[in-house]
Amino acid sequence: MQTNPHGMGRPSTLPVGENGGAGATSGDVVSLVSVTRTYGSRDNKVTALAGLSVGFPAGRFTAIMGPSGSGKSTLLQCAAGLDRPDEGKVIVGGTDLTELSEAKLTLMRRDRIGFVFQSFNLLASLTAEQNVGLPMRLAGRRPKQAEIAEVLDAVGLADRARHRPSQLSGGQQQRVAIARAIVTRPEVLFADEPTGALDTSTSRDVLEILRDLADQYGQTIIMVTHDPVAASHADRVVFLADGRLVGEMHQPTAEAAAARMARLETGPC
Repeated sequence: MQTNPHGMGRPSTLPVGENGGAGATSGDVVSLVSVTRTYGSRDNKVTALAGLSVGFPAGRFTAIMGPSGSGKSTLLQCAAGLDRPDEGKVIVGGTDLTELSEAKLTLMRRDRIGFVFQSFNLLASLTAEQNVGLPMRLAGRRPKQAEIAEVLDAVGLADRARHRPSQLSGGQQQRVAIARAIVTRPEVLFADEPTGALDTSTSRDVLEILRDLADQYGQTIIMVTHDPVAASHADRVVFLADGRLVGEMHQPTAEAAAARMARLETGPC
């Protein structure tokens, strides 16, 4: 086990299956293989993803960027099992989500996948520790106080456990949402514009927590963002346009990510 300064131990790498397929390796905890997703009727069909293949390595922090309508949110929803592709495979930890029934997919999302969204989605009547323990209660098991304390400490809220959302700032509420997402030790944490509702300083604090989760706990993180500064906290950025993968950048800077986005928004790659 690897232990970080906050004391929460995790395996240095997450369990990974043999995913196979184009764009995937045995080190990818999430793989999309030739994924196509369309919406609308025959005369008004919109192709959100067009035969997309991409892999996301275990224990790494990956950002997804692209112009409006490029397919970022659809990629995230398909990868997280929130939406089903029309064609192709979506593999998480060696399990092909496209072969699961709705009941098994629900269990997969509950037990092996974490979610953080722009809206914090906390229950106003519950304290921070009660919100964090909610996924365990929904799974039919009683949360252990030590588990709740560990993840609240990991996001810097050990002294806010008994506070309700109305007593917390926006940044603190998002930290509670992150703690809730990781309390079950998910194989992958999906984040959809997690700093979109926060100011610059608070956004930086939340992004540093996500960075720490990858560095210290080996947490795989996949984040959709439009913000080059947010993307600069990731190990890698993948760029989409018209539902296709059009490039990637390793160890990105905010300036380089912004320049790439400017090129995508003004014309062909």
